[in-house]
Amino acid sequence: MSAGPQFVPPAETRERNWLPLAVAAAVVVVIAAVAVLVLQHGKSAAKATPISAAPDPYALNLPLTNLAMSESGNLAGGKLTYVDGHIANKGARVVSGVTVQVLFRNFAHEIVQNDTQSLKIIRMREPYIDVQPVSASPLQPGAQQDFRLIFDAVSSEWDGAYPELRIVRVETR
Repeated sequence: MSAGPQFVPPAETRERNWLPLAVAAAVVVVIAAVAVLVLQHGKSAAKATPISAAPDPYALNLPLTNLAMSESGNLAGGKLTYVDGHIANKGARVVSGVTVQVLFRNFAHEIVQNDTQSLKIIRMREPYIDVQPVSASPLQPGAQQDFRLIFDAVSSEWDGAYPELRIVRVETR
């Protein structure tokens, strides 16, 4: 036998199958989206105060007057809704925090949105309206301030009338 050249088969090139990787990536994206939705829903559910919640006893000393509403677009293409007003401290304590329940109703006077948020004091109006928490500039007895509440979304069933504002928590010292 001669030791002549031997036949070597060409290296086999395998095509990579991307399907399992694509399926795994899609599953990760779906799980992440579900987690974000669950966290957002939990956050909004935690913000709602029960309709039957009693107002804070000190709320009688904090009248909310001169209500005005406005809307503006945001950079994401959505709409922001503002409720502006005036708050006065007619009590004897220094107020360092105010939590307000805001009830939006439909034409049948049913509640279609129940939001709870901290009242923000208007710090300055020019060149734009800037707000800060009440704790940054506590409301002294006899003092008055303008405030603003900001809503990223309002129910499409809302009738457009002024919402009901209820002070459900007041922090004093």
